[in-house]
Amino acid sequence: MSKRFQIAAFCCLTALAWAPQTACAAPGMGDEVYGATVEKGEVELETTYGRLAGGPDHAEDGTKIELAYSPTARLRIAALTELEREAGGRRKAEEAGIEAIYALGRLGGVDVAIYGEYSFGLNGHADALEGKLLLERRAGKFDARLNLVAEKPLAHGEKLAFDYAASVDYAIAGDELRAGIMAFGELGTTDHFMPRAEHFVGPVLQTEIEGLGPELKIQAGYLFALGKARDDTKGQFRLSLELEL
Repeated sequence: MSKRFQIAAFCCLTALAWAPQTACAAPGMGDEVYGATVEKGEVELETTYGRLAGGPDHAEDGTKIELAYSPTARLRIAALTELEREAGGRRKAEEAGIEAIYALGRLGGVDVAIYGEYSFGLNGHADALEGKLLLERRAGKFDARLNLVAEKPLAHGEKLAFDYAASVDYAIAGDELRAGIMAFGELGTTDHFMPRAEHFVGPVLQTEIEGLGPELKIQAGYLFALGKARDDTKGQFRLSLELEL
């Protein structure tokens, strides 16, 4: 498959995520589950899109666009922007930021890394700091990931909030097709830990298009709303496109 075709496919699928629809801050909206390993010299362009389905928040959506580079086998740095659209509203940029992942190595068969991000708030959103502990276990065709997240908006009165992102998947057709389960959710704040909160979990499929030039990864799935999230929606559709240059 030609390099020109792969780039065209990436652009077309990204355009679908930007089609007139709608965004909110529900867990998983524009989020991803990060791995704990870094590949030196890799350049990645990624778009992650989520859209709520059903309930009062039906058709709200969120999009994250990220450009990353790994100068070493331990460090990955990236620039990103996040956009959102509420039902009946216009799409707005929520934040722009910089992030870094530093791979610490393997402990007991588990790859460990740390993540840091500073985001510049846009359109009324406050600047924020975010940190993550990234854990990944790979064994043959099996891959399991867990991200433990702490975020602090830099505004008076805002509390430190905790979230999680997790995934488990398995290669079902060589390395080109993987099937699994993904989950996102809230763990509360320093004042109220483990409350009745919003959670989303559901099946995902991932495939790769390889050939001459860049590699295109496509991930799609549907996450069912659980807990407090069921008050606002039935679930969310997800689409992630990653082009490795």
